Amino acid sequence: TEPGYSLGLVDDVRWQRLQEKQRAIAAEQARLSQLLVRPQDEAGTRIAKLSGNVMSREQKAIEILARPEIDYQTLVSMPGLGPAVADEQVAEQVEIQTSYSGYIKRQGDEIEKARRNEETGLPETLDYRQVSGLSSEVIEKLNRHKPATIGQASRISGVTPAAVSLLLVHLKRHRNLKKTA
Repeated sequence: TEPGYSLGLVDDVRWQRLQEKQRAIAAEQARLSQLLVRPQDEAGTRIAKLSGNVMSREQKAIEILARPEIDYQTLVSMPGLGPAVADEQVAEQVEIQTSYSGYIKRQGDEIEKARRNEETGLPETLDYRQVSGLSSEVIEKLNRHKPATIGQASRISGVTPAAVSLLLVHLKRHRNLKKTA
């Protein structure tokens, strides 16, 4: 909807509905983030029975919703955690976004790490034979192409993610040696 709106393909009424839905989702996520469930509370006891795991510490309701055995309707039906939002689509999005938030964060972290490594320079004088663990094939390809950055090296056919990791370890080790020398 957002790209469609920016291109003039989505009318103002639909855009407003989307904005309201996004605000409602954010508000419910914020509400669940502020509610604490303690192990000794009735809600804590019920969650322990449903999940089969005793709560060892107090948790935010949103953290409990991230558990695979607890869905939104079950969570908000517990004492002190309701009422549920009226809009089923909002409830569904809160549940989906919470369930996948850990995976999304992990992927975001991996993307950021790859982005940082993308521009990491490789010295022109780097002797790839000195990089411990690289296969002969990878050494030959890196010497032939002479990549200027880790990003370029990672796009050479046959240079595996493991080989890129070895290059990064080698660079880090040698930078640390230069700092101490």
